Amino acid sequence: MDAQLEQHAPAPAVAAVRVPVRRRHRGVLRYPVARQLLRFTGVGIVCTVTSLALYAFLRPYFGPQPANATALILTSLMNTPLNRRLTFKITERHRMKRDHLNGLIVILVALLLTGGSLGVLHWINPAATVALELWTTTLAGLAATAVRFTLLRHWIFRRARHH
Repeated sequence: MDAQLEQHAPAPAVAAVRVPVRRRHRGVLRYPVARQLLRFTGVGIVCTVTSLALYAFLRPYFGPQPANATALILTSLMNTPLNRRLTFKITERHRMKRDHLNGLIVILVALLLTGGSLGVLHWINPAATVALELWTTTLAGLAATAVRFTLLRHWIFRRARHH
């Protein structure tokens, strides 16, 4: 009789609760910094290709330094929100304006490194080709990228270091 009652008793109503699923990563990906570096690299590749294309397009019209500055500033408008969302997994709008302003400060560091490298290149070789300028800014950009990741992770987006 008890078995029959259990079969016909209505099931208790349970509210659907969304529980976040925590992924278990293996190997080096178990460290948040490794996952962030991987995502940062993807964003960096997209932004670097865009910056190089902008530089190559603008160089004949503006010259090397203004073309470099324009390309870096324009790609920073893409870089900061992409890193905010993809690399550091920050989705809320809270502090977005401050993050973008601080991102511009980080881009100034990159501008000093790449602009300085162009200045040194033209001091050593005043007749440098656009291809040589692109190589120079790319190599300086690699150094700037390491600085950018460090500043983004430990200063601007430090609240999301463990994602």
